Amino acid sequence: MHALPQLQFKNITREDVLKYFDNGWNLTEILFSALNDSEAYTRAPIHGLRHPLIFYYGHPAVLYVNKLRVAGFLKEPVDAYLENILEVGVDEMSWDDMSKNEMSWPPVAEVRAYRQKVYGIVKDLILNDSRLDPKTSSFLPDTPAWALVMGFEHERIHLETSSVLMRELPLKHLHKPAGWPETLKSSSASNASSSARLVKVSGATVKVGKPFSFPSFGWDNEYGQRHLSVDEFEVSNALITNQEFLQFVNEGGYREERFWSKEGWQWRGFRNTKHPTFWVPEGPGGLHQYKLRTTFEVIDFQSDWPAIVNFHEAKAYCQWLTEKTKSSLPFRLISEAEHHRLRAVTGTSTSADWNLNLRFGTEISAFHFSANGIYDLFGNAWQWCEDEFNPLEGFKVHPYYEDFSSPCFDGRHQMIMGGSFISTGDEAEPYARFHFRPHFFQHAGFRVARSTKPDAKDSAVRLSRKAQSHYESEELLSQYLMLHFSAADENIKIAPELKHALRFPERCAEKVIEFAKKRNVPMKSALDIGCAVGGSSFALSTDFEKVVGIDLSASFIRNAQTMQKQGRMPYRRKDQGDLYTSMEALRPASSKCERIEFREGDAGNLDPDLKNFDAILMANLLCRLPDPKAALLRLVQDSVLAPGGLLVLVSPYSWLEQYTQFAAWLGGKEVQGQKLTSDQDIRNLLSTQFDFIAEENMPLVIREHERKYQYIVSHLMVWQRRS
Repeated sequence: MHALPQLQFKNITREDVLKYFDNGWNLTEILFSALNDSEAYTRAPIHGLRHPLIFYYGHPAVLYVNKLRVAGFLKEPVDAYLENILEVGVDEMSWDDMSKNEMSWPPVAEVRAYRQKVYGIVKDLILNDSRLDPKTSSFLPDTPAWALVMGFEHERIHLETSSVLMRELPLKHLHKPAGWPETLKSSSASNASSSARLVKVSGATVKVGKPFSFPSFGWDNEYGQRHLSVDEFEVSNALITNQEFLQFVNEGGYREERFWSKEGWQWRGFRNTKHPTFWVPEGPGGLHQYKLRTTFEVIDFQSDWPAIVNFHEAKAYCQWLTEKTKSSLPFRLISEAEHHRLRAVTGTSTSADWNLNLRFGTEISAFHFSANGIYDLFGNAWQWCEDEFNPLEGFKVHPYYEDFSSPCFDGRHQMIMGGSFISTGDEAEPYARFHFRPHFFQHAGFRVARSTKPDAKDSAVRLSRKAQSHYESEELLSQYLMLHFSAADENIKIAPELKHALRFPERCAEKVIEFAKKRNVPMKSALDIGCAVGGSSFALSTDFEKVVGIDLSASFIRNAQTMQKQGRMPYRRKDQGDLYTSMEALRPASSKCERIEFREGDAGNLDPDLKNFDAILMANLLCRLPDPKAALLRLVQDSVLAPGGLLVLVSPYSWLEQYTQFAAWLGGKEVQGQKLTSDQDIRNLLSTQFDFIAEENMPLVIREHERKYQYIVSHLMVWQRRS
């Protein structure tokens, strides 16, 4: 078996298109022929974070049908039931978010028959539809043909997804398929001796982004461009090997919290992880002897193969290596820009000789393929990067797949570069930009890097840092303490006409309480999403038995917790220029602090224990989220809001691209030539699962100094989830 290179649109025929379709389709069939029994298809993954394999067997065919319908090739579903339950995959929100598979999956025979039917439909379109004739039609992003090639590349992505899930299955459920590429094991000599070395790379400006005119398919996040300045850096000339990572394990790397990020240490503890997930222990734990799990086999430990780990493990290794080597400059992962710089200095691309496109059936030695002394720049294993997944300048959502990239521009997905042994098609091309959550396992390893100067510019792009930094300044914190806990008139002495707009957080909470009582909603628990320094949470505690306030800003949460414990907090009110007045924020006397919990959290990535709340308040947050649509839908999908519960949304709809990419705005723009307001878009989104109860205007005032105020009129909407 082999994988064809990505389809190039110049001088192709219908037969070329059919061959590429057949190749991807057959690779899926060969891969799934490895499964021995129906349990292998329907068994939930050991971590509970993904759908079972039956979903991934049928999902690529479902996407063909759904995208071909969107593009106008098909008028009706092939099987509406399957095209519903096999449509949406899983992007697990957290390493302990384990509620994905509480449903009944269709029999394997039914999904196989569906795939056969879809194959015939797609083949017929390729051979006979005039819109897919390369001689007379273009394969461009703005043509219907794009939906077809989108299906091609989507299926190839799930070769990786499915092969990782198979690598996690007990061996009794699968076997190595006939014709699967060979496993190139290393000699005992190379197993024992090889290790990476650091090489110095000069700085330069790099360009990232795929031209819109390039004659092959690309996912939306590949298009656009960015120029980045890369300072001189050092980088390991090979991926970190199993042997090198074994030293980290032997020296207690998994026992020492100081090597791990806060989230990484929580993940390690929750999973009780003591070594990489695909290492198979032999003998007692302290012996540190292992075999290696590949997709279909357990083989002898391959010391010179790249270590397959998640982002948390890779970062912990970097911290350990910094301490072990007493390096004055910390080791880290490479950035996307540095990966591009390596391509330039080695003069290489994915057209070179790499372990891609199933040339081999597993990883191989990290010292097999090189370009000018840099090994595995592409292929063998993906490389974790410091960057969080991000859009390039000029990014546009493609209308055929609106949710492919934009929901993941949330500061919670790490970029991976370079592809793996099973990367084919677009994934194996130089413009590919992919991403996963940091706890996710893929065929991914890493190389280490470090800057050569203490003042070197960080070339990695981090969205979460940008979003949070806005809320960390002392001046802004003072404004929020004033907004939430101001002694009313004293802050608007020269503008008494603004008095009606004071007490905004408290008034929002009062609306939640008012409508909960009117609608006979239980008042056991309320969730205040985007609680800031806690004003609404304190007000909710007077009537709700339990209140949880969450906010992305660590500074806001610290101050809310201080107010909860101490009841007061000093701050400085700005009057003019550099003139300030010392003030004190006071907790409302009526609040019941024992009912409140404040925690740091992300509205788009809520902790999995936040479930079944009777009421949710989201005040002046929606237009500051990377993906407001996903955040709202997850309130139901993840059972955050109980059936019959109230959702109170308050927003001025102040959309800005520094917070929310244009494509992810809820309204506030033209769609297909028609104006779509935010309240209309929200109604369209929520009306299938909620009843609309009420709306009104909610003015608020934020004091900047004694003669400058922000006067905002937010829109309040009350919704009740259907039981």
